[in-house]
Amino acid sequence: MRPLKYLFTTIALSTLLLSAPTECSNVYYENEAPDITNSKLTPKTKELCYSVFAVMHSGISKTPLYVGEHLTRVGLGSRSERTNDFRSEDRLPGDERAELNDYARSGYDRGHMAPSADMPNAQAQHDSFTLANMIPQHQENNRGIWAQIEGTTRNLAKDRGELYVVTGPIFMGSNLQRIGGRVLIPTKIYKAIYDPSSGFAGAYITDNAEGNNYKVISIAELEQLAGIKIFPKLSEKAKQNAMKLPKPTGRNNNNFKNNIPAPIPTTQLIPAVNTNIECKDKKTCREMDSCEEAQFYLNNCGVTKIDGDGDGIPCEKLCRGK
Repeated sequence: MRPLKYLFTTIALSTLLLSAPTECSNVYYENEAPDITNSKLTPKTKELCYSVFAVMHSGISKTPLYVGEHLTRVGLGSRSERTNDFRSEDRLPGDERAELNDYARSGYDRGHMAPSADMPNAQAQHDSFTLANMIPQHQENNRGIWAQIEGTTRNLAKDRGELYVVTGPIFMGSNLQRIGGRVLIPTKIYKAIYDPSSGFAGAYITDNAEGNNYKVISIAELEQLAGIKIFPKLSEKAKQNAMKLPKPTGRNNNNFKNNIPAPIPTTQLIPAVNTNIECKDKKTCREMDSCEEAQFYLNNCGVTKIDGDGDGIPCEKLCRGK
């Protein structure tokens, strides 16, 4: 990997530099996509519409800048089988897109921004495996705290009925790295959530690194960090006050009425990552040697039946001691 000399600054400008009328219907709150306010992020951007999510792709980073989803209780109730058909995006020029070879032997996961577990049907599942929906994600982050944030967001959407979600990377500093000499490695990752039923919004944010740390921040703070106006139609009051988001657990849990999920020992859910685990022929929880291995098979090998309740945590007896 080589340091990137192209500096991504994260200072938001007062004037919108890339207004975002969208061709991707029913994905964004009031059908208005995020606005890019940082001039360094605007070159070689392209909006890509998929069946249930939308991507604003950067040909500079060769990753999404953000991905929008409208999660509903009905859609999440008809979850489809994971396909694992990772592929490059043929709608993008070759010099602006990530390739499978970029990720090979990089030590980074191909991290979904719109998770495959959010997808309601076979077409959406297929769509989610385009590399235009991926970032180079630290393995421990992807399989640990981030998987829990994704699962908790799904559970919250099931409870509230619907959520508007924008997920994306943040590139900070002047010493950014690339995998394959081409694809930028994000510094941080965020998931912004707007709940129409309450009018509240907030965001989870983590470092793209090992560890279980995360923060909940306001949309206003996130917009300053990302250089993107995340929910353009949201009131300034809603942006300034961070929604009290549930502690990430990923479990199926209906106790979201007051945003107080049942506690689970973190050490049970986020084991240390063993990078030597590989996809082989294991298909059942009985064959798994550890919770870590089970989580790897769920996230990377398409063995979805070991997550019978769809909460993002496989093999309940092994991973939760149940």
